[in-house]
Amino acid sequence: MASNKIQFRSIHELKDPALNGKLALKEFQEEIPVEDFLEGAEKTDGTSRRDFLKLLGFSTAAVTLAACEAPVIKTIPYVVKPHEIIPGVPNFYASTYFDGFDFASVLVKTREGRPIKIDPNPAAGDLGKTNARAQASVLSLYDNDKVKQPKLDGKDETFDKVDDFVLKGLNEAQSAGKKIVLLSQSFASPTFKKLFAEFKAKYPTAELVTYDAFPYSAALDAAQEVFGQRALPVYDLKGSELVVAFQADFLGDYNAASLETSYAAARVPGATMLRHIQVESNMSLTGANSDSRYRVKPSDVNKALVEVYNAIVAGANPTSKVATEIVKELKAKGSKAVVLADGSKGAQVLAHLINQKLGSVAFTGKANFLKEFDKARYQEFLGWVNAGQVGVLITNNVDPIYSHHKGQDFKKSLTKVPYVIAVTDKKNEMYKAAKAVIPVAHWLESWGDMEPQTGVYTLMQPTIQKIYKSRQIEESLLVWKNGKNSAANNYYDYLKANSASVLGGTSFNKALYNGIIASANATTLSYTGGNGAQAVAELGNFKASDLELVLYTKTSIGDGTQANNPWLQELPDPLTRMSWDNYLTMSPKDAERLGIDNDLNARMQLDGSIVNLTVNGVKIENVPVFIQAGQADGSVGLALGYGKKDSGATADTGVNAYPLFDGSNLVISNVSLEKTGEDHEFAGVQLQNTLMGRYDIAKEVPLADFINVAFDDEHKGWNKPLEYHTISGALPAGKIDLWDAFDDTDGPHFNLSVDLNSCTGCGACIIACQAENNVPVVGKEEIRMSRDMFWLRIDRYYSSKQDLTVYEGLAQGKAVPELYGSSVLGIEGALENPAENPDVIFQPVMCQHCNHAPCETVCPVAATSHSKQGQNHMAYNRCIGTRYCANNCPYKVRRFNWFTYNLNDKFDFNMNNDLGRMVLNPDVVVRTRGVMEKCSLCIQETQATILNAKRENRKVTDTEFQNSCACAAACSTGAMQFGDMNDKESSVRKLYSSNRRYHLLEEIGTKPNVFYHTKVRNRV
Repeated sequence: MASNKIQFRSIHELKDPALNGKLALKEFQEEIPVEDFLEGAEKTDGTSRRDFLKLLGFSTAAVTLAACEAPVIKTIPYVVKPHEIIPGVPNFYASTYFDGFDFASVLVKTREGRPIKIDPNPAAGDLGKTNARAQASVLSLYDNDKVKQPKLDGKDETFDKVDDFVLKGLNEAQSAGKKIVLLSQSFASPTFKKLFAEFKAKYPTAELVTYDAFPYSAALDAAQEVFGQRALPVYDLKGSELVVAFQADFLGDYNAASLETSYAAARVPGATMLRHIQVESNMSLTGANSDSRYRVKPSDVNKALVEVYNAIVAGANPTSKVATEIVKELKAKGSKAVVLADGSKGAQVLAHLINQKLGSVAFTGKANFLKEFDKARYQEFLGWVNAGQVGVLITNNVDPIYSHHKGQDFKKSLTKVPYVIAVTDKKNEMYKAAKAVIPVAHWLESWGDMEPQTGVYTLMQPTIQKIYKSRQIEESLLVWKNGKNSAANNYYDYLKANSASVLGGTSFNKALYNGIIASANATTLSYTGGNGAQAVAELGNFKASDLELVLYTKTSIGDGTQANNPWLQELPDPLTRMSWDNYLTMSPKDAERLGIDNDLNARMQLDGSIVNLTVNGVKIENVPVFIQAGQADGSVGLALGYGKKDSGATADTGVNAYPLFDGSNLVISNVSLEKTGEDHEFAGVQLQNTLMGRYDIAKEVPLADFINVAFDDEHKGWNKPLEYHTISGALPAGKIDLWDAFDDTDGPHFNLSVDLNSCTGCGACIIACQAENNVPVVGKEEIRMSRDMFWLRIDRYYSSKQDLTVYEGLAQGKAVPELYGSSVLGIEGALENPAENPDVIFQPVMCQHCNHAPCETVCPVAATSHSKQGQNHMAYNRCIGTRYCANNCPYKVRRFNWFTYNLNDKFDFNMNNDLGRMVLNPDVVVRTRGVMEKCSLCIQETQATILNAKRENRKVTDTEFQNSCACAAACSTGAMQFGDMNDKESSVRKLYSSNRRYHLLEEIGTKPNVFYHTKVRNRV
């Protein structure tokens, strides 16, 4: 049944039955660290709340008095106001987000000429969905650590002088017959390619070479072999009923396109609901969402895949239990099944051939053109450099010294190139190796176009004037092709003229307005080859070892392109719930065997062992180890994209794992560890904001019960409506109130629906909320002190099968470890080794906007109150920071401002400098020290939507309300639906009638305006 599982938030909860009580006691500390932020305050061992308020009052008065003496600075109004800018009214521009790793067709929200928010472009369908990195990319525009102007020999210089230097080098190289190489990230822009072709016509020795930090080389090589084209296949899971993945994190960065949108559409509970089987070593985001997960080390994943291939394609009989069960289900589903694989070229080839044999309908035949790396071509380029055949090297926003496993050799070979020009945004290794540096323009400052996949053409347009003296690579090529001061050097004109051949009868302005149109590119993929025997041999050559490593990309940092983005560094990992780190993930059994520890200190903070990691002779020092539930024994995992030196204040976080990555194989054997004896301090959010030990928070039910058992069945009901037993008999929970109800049918009444079946835990909603509501970054130290400021969090719950119900076990006096069982503690319980391979549920939790809100009744100054529209309000200027509301909130969603996070040197993030503060939303106040804050259901947007419709004398549409709540608008899977309950046709009203609907902690009678839908697992 839905409640017949015990859920635990961490491995430590299994070891310590009193952990929840300790967390609750530590949640609100009596000691307030006034001395950390009040200069001149008397140092004491402890500070009472009374002293804190006295000091706070004094400091506030002092600041006010000081402000009276500040100089008067007169503002300068617009002389001629731009026609498109109306102060206080946002503008939206369709554009294309592309930073070399991620792609999305987006809408850019601007205020008074500055971009402040990224939204999905609804016209683009799946290509318009945004992940956390796309949402956060607006902050990267205002990065104060960027290279701010051109450099020549390490000194500031003008573009004119730099162009003179480059033109001199181009002419010398051409005369000497040496190669001119443009080393660029993958860039599927037809106009860029046309421009380079013209550049090559002037300089015949010019060569375009593609380099990506995370190159998808194995996938591209497999596609070349199987389809005869170097393009990635596009999958659509909407018509599938079974997906089997071997190490493929297809809800993450698999094959340059997440499948989460079609995955969620296929996972609607019912007879044809998609069943998901995952075979993997790391606990990935995709594996966490699966119905059945087999955790095996990489060498065994390869063996299982080979067995499945031999059974499906060659008709052999599988021998292992894993392969036997998978083959049986694949054959039963036939064309409605699809197999996805990752890790090496051989694995991907076998997956393609299995899908060909099955006739899988998930294979659309469309091609994804976003990745273009060719390892053989890059090796040829390295040969040119080492042989001294390159006269000019221009690197376009790439840094092979950091991200290539032979980066240091490349750095040494650059001395053989007379002219090295780095087009870059940071003072990274390429910046230091170059003689000339050109700051690269951010995508929000650039013109461009893209052909991301078959039949699609998108345009990119600048939404702000260039902040620094930067230039995109196309502008530079025009100057170097046409000469300085040529009238033909305007890239906008060049782009507009070239796009005419793609747009046909569509005007450029109309295409720009929509951001995306259909193109005539009809390139399709079809099965034309594939050497299965060779792929099987390749996988067979993988040497099993005691420990095997899996490299992966995190949902926050990706390949490291935006490593200097504090929003992304602070975003907790969906599974580990740790921020500001990468680490070696390890199974509990391996940790015990190797003497690796993860311990909680007296403040309930997590500390872990540090090791030196050696892989095939390459050593990475001081790598922290995180003990991860669900990690396969004999395997470890490590995220790429961290440890970037000289790339900004926050980029140098974690360790650089790229020296271990050959560009093709994500799984590696011959791994050894050496304990350093030191401990690492983790910054995690999973062990704070506890719901006080309550269970049955994230509900789940097997598909068979969902279909065959009535949700309210007296004995087996999986979502029985809550009843209170009174002297008058059992009454529905909704019929018993402490307060009189008020009329909420006049105007809109907002509700938010959260479907646990669709939520993948990706975190895009968290970043969208942060951008919309000016949520500050507090840094690793404050996260470690349980002082995160997120208005929205995604709790990750583990669960495992049990023989006893929670209540039966508790009634028998069993403690948490006894209910679960613990191999670590040697306890045989109702659960067998629950941390080995638990189920996972992701549950977004924000302010529940209770109609009977406990916070409202205890506020002594009425700073928090309720509206007829269903939103719980905060009046920040009334709040005096008693934190009674936080103590009284059962959902733990209120945040206390320990510090002033803006203009505070302790928090050197975006709010600490004038440039970074340009991202702030002027419709939302920046909160100050000593006040409470929490989710408002984006009241500024809902009110603006209502007023806009009122001005136009019309009714607000359901779509408008859906897009007015940042988290719901950003959700790629539709897990969050926001709307008006008084609109009988609204999506949220219809969702409220679902038999999967329940309220969080309904038994305490808070009557929330946020409701959840039970997760359904499709198990055979």
